[in-house]
Amino acid sequence: MSSNGRNCRTAKHLINQKPFQHQDTRVPSAPRIPMLSPSDQRTSQVVDYTEQINKEPSFTLSDLSLSAVFSHDQSKLNANGDMYRASTGNVMLVGHLGSLKQRHAMEKSLDGDIAATKHAINCTAVKKSTKTSYGFGNVVRSCGNKMDSDALKSLGNDKYVKGRFEEALALYNQAIAIDPCNPCYYSNKSAALMGLGRLLEAIFECREAIRIAPLYHNAHCRLAKLYLRLGVAEKAIWHYKASGQRASSENLAQAQALKSCVDKCNEAQRFGDWSRLLDESRAALSTGADSAPKIHAMKAEALLKLKRHEEAYSIIQNQPSFSIELNAKFFGCYDTAGLLLVHALVYMANGRFEDAMTAAQHATKLDSSYKVKSVFERVKSAAAARLNGNRLFKASRFAEAMYAYTKGLENDPYNSVLLCNRAACRAKLGQYEKAVEDCTESLNVRPTYSKPRLRRAHCNVELERWEAAIEDYEVLLQQTPEDQEVKAALSKAKAQLNNISHDTIRTE
Repeated sequence: MSSNGRNCRTAKHLINQKPFQHQDTRVPSAPRIPMLSPSDQRTSQVVDYTEQINKEPSFTLSDLSLSAVFSHDQSKLNANGDMYRASTGNVMLVGHLGSLKQRHAMEKSLDGDIAATKHAINCTAVKKSTKTSYGFGNVVRSCGNKMDSDALKSLGNDKYVKGRFEEALALYNQAIAIDPCNPCYYSNKSAALMGLGRLLEAIFECREAIRIAPLYHNAHCRLAKLYLRLGVAEKAIWHYKASGQRASSENLAQAQALKSCVDKCNEAQRFGDWSRLLDESRAALSTGADSAPKIHAMKAEALLKLKRHEEAYSIIQNQPSFSIELNAKFFGCYDTAGLLLVHALVYMANGRFEDAMTAAQHATKLDSSYKVKSVFERVKSAAAARLNGNRLFKASRFAEAMYAYTKGLENDPYNSVLLCNRAACRAKLGQYEKAVEDCTESLNVRPTYSKPRLRRAHCNVELERWEAAIEDYEVLLQQTPEDQEVKAALSKAKAQLNNISHDTIRTE
């Protein structure tokens, strides 16, 4: 008989095994099932266990628990398919190969804990492979490793429940190294990555789980939630629909609401309606897209256009950060370059020229379009103007320094740092009125920027505008209560104002 014939007969025999009977632990004396030869093992591979996976519990903290690992003193294997002792000492059913269907003997587990041990049964097809094969004899011989991977997953589940995501991740990785074809391990790894805030990596793991098991509802549902958080509404809707009963109507409605907000954001951006873009981006973030780089960038861009530079900078600084490489892999090079351009412009507007140059340079590596190059040139020119102006100012060449800062402002007219530096030049040249104007412009876009406020106060003192100077000094003291220089200047300004008041009273 050919090896294929023997293999099919053995497979049929294994599938028809009787379920394990708890009330009878005796091992019948029937002869052992013969193991297949290595050549037979390389002819088939078990596929399609997604139906079993989708019956497993969903990934919620309330459902998580360690799965039981059964052991037994018996080490015999019989032809009726009742017990086989693997190298780890775990008892498995030959007919079920460790499926652990005795559900009263184990608790609910994370994302279908049992499904991984059903790897070789309930199959509907046997697939030939020229590289790696898993004939039934091979599966039986590898049961020790198989149970090892399940034990690692169970330990990982326990760490996950306790919030120890790094340790859980390491354990899931070990399980995958032993059995790289089990979708549950990738899905659980995705959950651990979510706990660590590594959402893009979590998406790639969920995708792998679904690639292995296309009908894996838990993985579809988790992937939909990840897409929602990242602002990819269309894909979130699609995967919620593919999640079967795992997704609720509220989940789907939330994704559809996000899609509506994102559509409105794109429209507002296209027409340059920055106030509307700000409102719609806020609404989109409130629907659950808390980690969406593109929506955060839209909000920052709107604030920048509305000359609210500090708020734009705060958005960029506080949003979840992802590596450029992962962003490009997930969102694409074009969209990632667009995000970097917004970052570059926000950094530049707030005087973070080095950060602006870095972001713009990365953008040019991803997208060589005219738009990207023009922004890079603007950032480069503004940064060079600042450096040149600083050099001239230190050399007391104030008129030339003022000209250098003015050239830089041609690339970014409301740059708070360049305005403040030009004000310093004008103050040195005795142009106090012009210096006050530059300081005011700088403060309009960055209200908490202390340098232009202090410079404006000094200029108002020179102009004998004591009340205006006092107002700025008091704001500065609220920001830096221990600043002795400001305290002294404030006392002097108040004294001058009092003298003027007394002189006015005597005159009257």
